Order: sequence, then structure tokens, then C-alpha cells
Amino acid sequence: MSSPFPQPAPDFSDPLGLLRACHGRIEQHSQLLLQLAQQLQQQGCSAELSQAADKVYRYFSTAVRHHHEDEERDLFPRLTQLAAEQLNTLRQQHQQLDAQWAAVATLLRHPATIEDRAEFVRLGEALASAYREHIALEEAEILPLAEQILDRDQLKALGQAMATRRGVPL
Repeated sequence: MSSPFPQPAPDFSDPLGLLRACHGRIEQHSQLLLQLAQQLQQQGCSAELSQAADKVYRYFSTAVRHHHEDEERDLFPRLTQLAAEQLNTLRQQHQQLDAQWAAVATLLRHPATIEDRAEFVRLGEALASAYREHIALEEAEILPLAEQILDRDQLKALGQAMATRRGVPL
């Protein structure tokens, strides 16, 4: 059974909850704006409509402006910084993986000449382990972020570039 009392609004100790709650209030005020516009068109301006209009005006002029600043100045830079750190980690991992692969690839070109098979096993295990770690990071964090950020046109361009790189016509 749900409580008959409204849920308390999140506070600054839950900034993402606060941003989500603000999104809900923005939607409510947007609906009120649409209702005002329709009522104004149909019935003209009344004292009640003027008060409601003032309420919407104040909300969008202050709370929504602050909300945008919260996101633009504080949230987005943190996400960008997080993604940048992750991307730098991935780039470093790519360099390490390339170096590990080069060691394995040299041996794989002539497998019959591998003298230290235990070392070859160690190199192979290290490469496989490094790839597991790398893939886990990409699949857990980077790809979901990309799914959220990239639009259809960007995804299409990405796919085209991947196909072109592989010589596959689309």
C-alpha cells in the first residue's frame, strides 16, 4: 500500500535524485504552461491565469536556470572528466595490448620454432587476461555511455567508418 503522503524531495546529499525530481517539476510546469496557453487562447486572460503565468515564469526563470547551471557547470564536466579518464585508460591499455600482441605474434608466425613453450603460455595468458580486463571496462562503462550519448546519425557514421576501415561496402 502506498503512503497517502507525498514523497519528500531529495536534498543536496542526493544530487542525482534532486536533478531527477527537478525534471519532474519541469514537466509539471511545462504542462501548466500548455494549459495556460490553451486557456488564454480560448478564454482570454483572467486574474487566475495571470497568477499561474507568474508562477510558471518564476519557476523557469529561477529554478530551471539553476538546474541548467547545475548540469552544465557541475554534472556534465564530471561526466566528461570520467569518460576522459576512462578513455585515457583504454588508450593506454591499447598500447599495452599492442605490445603484448607483438610479442605473441612474433612467436605465432613460426610456431614450430618456439623454444620456450612455458614462456609462450605465459605470454598468451597475460594477453588473454589483459583483453578480459579491457573488454570488461568497455562493456560495463564505455559502450553503455555511448548508447546514451550517440544519436542515430552518429551511430550510422560510426558503422560506416568501421565498414570502410574493413573494406566492406554498405
